[in-house]
Amino acid sequence: MLVFGACVIGVAPILVRFAGAGPAATGFWRLLFALPLLGIPSLRSPAGLATPSRFMLLAGAAFAFDLAFWHYGIANTSVSKAAVLGNVTPIVVTAAAWLFFHQRPAPLFLVAVALSVVGAAIMAAAKGVGATGPNPRLGDLLSISTSVWYALYFLAISAARQRQGATQVMFWSSLTGVPLLLAGAWLLREPLVPATVAGWAACAGLGAVHAGGQGSIAWALGRLPAATASVTVLVQPVVTTLLGWILFGELLSAWQAVGAALALGGVVLAQRASTSGS
Repeated sequence: MLVFGACVIGVAPILVRFAGAGPAATGFWRLLFALPLLGIPSLRSPAGLATPSRFMLLAGAAFAFDLAFWHYGIANTSVSKAAVLGNVTPIVVTAAAWLFFHQRPAPLFLVAVALSVVGAAIMAAAKGVGATGPNPRLGDLLSISTSVWYALYFLAISAARQRQGATQVMFWSSLTGVPLLLAGAWLLREPLVPATVAGWAACAGLGAVHAGGQGSIAWALGRLPAATASVTVLVQPVVTTLLGWILFGELLSAWQAVGAALALGGVVLAQRASTSGS
């Protein structure tokens, strides 16, 4: 289920490119279209619609910021770079535990962090073969910032799943994010409504991707550690990179491919260090 969810959300950056609305507005439509798909199963559950917990609300707020930062990153750089740089979440999770909870990481983890940072820097500095967007440096920065919000979302969803089912958690977190993204789109004066039928179809598709992809990940987070899940979803940037190459000609250059391999390899190594204690 986790791998399936990661493959499904790998389509999301592609649909964002086709939406035709502003970046935050696209996130608003994504969550709004997902609400019926999540709300109906929640209402039909034996216990009915549960009262939202603080972790559900925190997950919704974190995901709203995640979408806003990531969609602006996708608008300014290539979808493949946005996907890779936005998925260094395991590094952020372990670093936060070190800074705020004094959980000192193993020496191997520090090597993994250095590897990921070098890989991300290579990706940001190297020039791509295909189109990369109007402001790649800004897009890269926004994309890597996304990992902070996604890490918070992962931890909050994992905590919420200890007491509630996946559809309940996804419904309330999505409902929480809707007004936040709408307010962000209004404050940033974005075009709110897609201008074409294809744009509306892309937004509806994003809703289905959110319900099916993130819903599957939320289901898996009730049965797996958040750190393990955050590494497994690295399948997402692979799917996004392949689709970006096929649809937009955004083929990674040799150096960008090296950077991506180093960044993702560092994340996997960091997870190995955190589980082995070596």
